Amino acid sequence: MRTSELIISEPIPFYKAYIDVLGDVELLDILEGQLKNFPNFIENIPESKLNYAYEPEKWTIAQVLLHIIDSERVFQYRSLRFSRGDKTPLPGFEQDLYAPNSRAETRSKQSIIEEYQAVRQSTITLYKSFNVETLKNEGVASNLPWNAAILGFVICGHQKHHRNILRERYLL
Repeated sequence: MRTSELIISEPIPFYKAYIDVLGDVELLDILEGQLKNFPNFIENIPESKLNYAYEPEKWTIAQVLLHIIDSERVFQYRSLRFSRGDKTPLPGFEQDLYAPNSRAETRSKQSIIEEYQAVRQSTITLYKSFNVETLKNEGVASNLPWNAAILGFVICGHQKHHRNILRERYLL
């Protein structure tokens, strides 16, 4: 499925920006492409900068990277539930609690890369099992309507959004 094929019945304003940043792409292509290039991006971050934040009260680079991984796990779980026809509304998650509790300051760059690769490979495996109808299965999370396809593109766009922030504000 391509982003241009998405049918978003109700606005998901905050999250739609993550879809728009991708342009018109095929979901499995972008999932797999990011698995190839994002570890290289992380690898090029100096280990000494992992605990750097560009302002007080902002997340460190390591916290941002773990936020990307944590969010992917949450969105992947939602995709699994909706793809299986589970209509139970899902709550949101408090990302601002995850970052300080991630123990990012204890993590090596290599451990972050390994965790990212494992989570993304799991996402790809899940999405490869979906067909077009499965991708359209809907559910509610954070009081917003979603389907598995939208969540897949949000996973990719969320990563791209934060990679751009890391480049623009942290890795000058």
